[in-house]
Amino acid sequence: MNFSVLMSVYFKESSEFLKESIDSLLNQTLKPNEIVIVFDGKLTDELYSLLDEYKNTEPDLFKYVQLEKNMGLGKALEIGITKCSYDLIARMDSDDICHPERFEKQINFMKNNLDVKVLGTWIAEFEDDPEKIESIRKVPAKYEEIKEYAKKRCPLNHMTVVYWRDAVLKAGSYQTLMWNEDYFLWGRMLNNNIKIMNLPEVLVYARAGAEMFNRRGGLKYFTKEVELQKEFLKMNFIDKPTFINNVITRGAVRILPNSIRGFIYKNLLRS
Repeated sequence: MNFSVLMSVYFKESSEFLKESIDSLLNQTLKPNEIVIVFDGKLTDELYSLLDEYKNTEPDLFKYVQLEKNMGLGKALEIGITKCSYDLIARMDSDDICHPERFEKQINFMKNNLDVKVLGTWIAEFEDDPEKIESIRKVPAKYEEIKEYAKKRCPLNHMTVVYWRDAVLKAGSYQTLMWNEDYFLWGRMLNNNIKIMNLPEVLVYARAGAEMFNRRGGLKYFTKEVELQKEFLKMNFIDKPTFINNVITRGAVRILPNSIRGFIYKNLLRS
């Protein structure tokens, strides 16, 4: 079963982390047929040089899409999904690392369960060394559990998902809702009774730490959180009591000091 990998990069990426990420795609027991990388605006010379090396080595595997300006992850993926040659697409982030058997396990599952349109996995979070795991973000495996869980928390680890493009497009594809483009998409898909599942095992190693927790906080993030909850309420994905509860509980985490937010993520929202 042929599939594309979809990734977005922008100028602040670390070339070292990007290399580790791409190398983990190339060292799979089931290799992708295509790796589509969207350049979200102009990149640094160092990033261009690294990406040119991959393109020169395997020109038929890599496809690059250059955007004139930085448009954000949601827009970059919205464009990128239309550039993939295959309808089955695996997402990957530019600073994370795939388990060597990730694609073999996920693609085989999708092949044998054609009613499932999105499949994610757990992630192991690390700070500097992927062999020193700080925490594991577990998410529900079964569709009905995911549908209920999604009313309060994001039910998928975005960098782990494999999905059918037509199902994503049917739900309106990625839409601009800063920092919540993926959660908004999953909510709309679940609201349309599109089947989503997770494999209950770690197949991606994700970078975490103070910087990640810092990105997930602040007044602007709180405002975007409220925006998302309003959208969910408008489309009847959640009811008013859930909306109020989410704004209070999820919103409060956004405006806490970074150290406390990090403690909550690591000790209360992770295993």
